[in-house]
Amino acid sequence: MIGAIKAKKAIAKSFEAMNRHDLARFVSGWRDDGVFIYPGEISVSGTFEGKSAVESWFRNFFKQFQKNQFDIQYICVRKIFAPTGNECGCCCTLESSANKRDGRAGQNSGVTVISIKAGKVFLVKDFIFDLGEDFKLNWGGA
Repeated sequence: MIGAIKAKKAIAKSFEAMNRHDLARFVSGWRDDGVFIYPGEISVSGTFEGKSAVESWFRNFFKQFQKNQFDIQYICVRKIFAPTGNECGCCCTLESSANKRDGRAGQNSGVTVISIKAGKVFLVKDFIFDLGEDFKLNWGGA
């Protein structure tokens, strides 16, 4: 149970860092071999392997979206009785909004699945509910 509480707090702090565009704090919770998977069929979609690739992706995200707000709706933790939260998976449902450099406002919701090993993130996979035209326009394409 303590591990689940630790995992939930770490995830909440990670999203707070994203909302502040604190890239250093955000990536400090990742393993060097971490993997991020982003959905869709746009230029920023795909699988990004290694902490430096993840950091680069989020640097681009922060440049694209001058202001963002991720609001966690729920965090569910697998293996809640793991004493340290070292090998658990978490699922967050999120509502998000962002403002692009050009002033366009975007909103979306989705689920982020996070896997933690040895106290650090090693896999994140985003599932965004609306990958349609607004999603593409928010990233600069249609």
